[in-house]
Amino acid sequence: MGKDKLRRFAEIENFNNVLQLDAGKAYKGNWSSGFFKNTNPVVVELACGKGEYTVNLAVLFPDKNFIGIDYKGNRIWRGAKTAVEDGVANVAFLRIQIENLLDYFAPGEIDEIWITFPDPQPQLSREKKRLTSPRFLNMYQQLLKVGGFINLKTDNDDLHTYTADKIDELKLSLYVKTEDLYNSAHANEVLSIKTYYEKKYLKDNKNINYLKFSF
Repeated sequence: MGKDKLRRFAEIENFNNVLQLDAGKAYKGNWSSGFFKNTNPVVVELACGKGEYTVNLAVLFPDKNFIGIDYKGNRIWRGAKTAVEDGVANVAFLRIQIENLLDYFAPGEIDEIWITFPDPQPQLSREKKRLTSPRFLNMYQQLLKVGGFINLKTDNDDLHTYTADKIDELKLSLYVKTEDLYNSAHANEVLSIKTYYEKKYLKDNKNINYLKFSF
């Protein structure tokens, strides 16, 4: 492991907005009042990477609590450090495997889910690893409040099509579907938040797909 990674792992150990592995289990069913000390809605970003979306959403919506979830601590470090330096108090980061979400949140505890530029897991043998596969959708259905939304932003056309097909097959409620977000009527302030990777895709003239749906 490189020196930068080691330094970042050491730093996040002392960040009060980062919970790692089993530490987050203490707040299951109690994230708002227990961790954030309020009664505001809880929004999570899955596979948050460097946390740009999590932090920017928290700035836009100070009346909500945001939790970025990823397993790679050296990436979480960036978002957590930005939140600390900028005094963004309604944001936290949880370093866990997304497969274990049910161990960290109670049924109906999450108000909204964001999935921004996840690994598309293109091989058929890895379908179960896709964050919009039936396996994960079943998990989200348990954790989301009734009427809670799932948002998917991706540069990967195949993942977009796959997810749209699952929405149709499972008879979920689809609210927005676009294969070219920034040339659509949907590119509002929230959807125009751009991650590090999204900026790279846009420089390469890659289209950005977006889906918004619920159970």
